[in-house]
Amino acid sequence: MAKESMKAREVKRAKLVAKYAKKRAALKEAGDYEGLQKLPKNASPVRLHNRCKITGRPKGYMRQFGLSRIQFREMASAGLIPGIKKASW
Repeated sequence: MAKESMKAREVKRAKLVAKYAKKRAALKEAGDYEGLQKLPKNASPVRLHNRCKITGRPKGYMRQFGLSRIQFREMASAGLIPGIKKASW
């Protein structure tokens, strides 16, 4: 389980990215790179990192489900994800 502070930091970054998205796009289109540099560092979408919605784990993230591989496996085995079942042959 990730620390709560790490989860909160990611949420804060996501809010900053959303807040400055229009301004960033306008500055990029105008070619004003000095203006871009004056924006907060965390307003850049590159600094966002995908995390599991349940545990906050940053690695092994499955984009389609928003979960880490571990949580995905547990939930799929328990039948909590519709349309997913364990393969067997």
